Amino acid sequence: MNEDEIVHAIIEIARSESLPEPADPAVIEEAEGNIGFPLPPLLRRIYLEAANGGFGPEGGVLGVPGGEWNGDWSDIVDIHSAIRNDPDDDTPAYFIWIYEWGCGIWSLIDCRDPAGPMWAWDPNDGLEDALFSNEMVFADWIARALNGTLEMPEKPAP
Repeated sequence: MNEDEIVHAIIEIARSESLPEPADPAVIEEAEGNIGFPLPPLLRRIYLEAANGGFGPEGGVLGVPGGEWNGDWSDIVDIHSAIRNDPDDDTPAYFIWIYEWGCGIWSLIDCRDPAGPMWAWDPNDGLEDALFSNEMVFADWIARALNGTLEMPEKPAP
């Protein structure tokens, strides 16, 4: 799927499943300011054109403020702030936590690269090496979520 197909597929899902309305551009700019990094363009575009969260695997991608809740988190700024303020967490600030798989496992986007490389965080075997590359970019990740082939990330063997 190309980016236009991804956005249009999420727009169709938003219409049929009553997802949150698209985000206001000012809210996205404020979120980026709070995070300290621009969102990858495809994620930003989905928030602006399709829905402010609630899409993706099991409808759980977090939005920007005013979007879809996922478990204990209201949005990507909420969890980003919590992680940044946790003295025991050293996850780099350029990672955005967007989807919780359960059991403490998360998918994250690296905002340093506009393609949005995907990473995973799995603390279940301890915090050492909890963060690892998912070896795909956001467009591939969300396309797999849309076509039902995305699987929970598995930590590579040591």
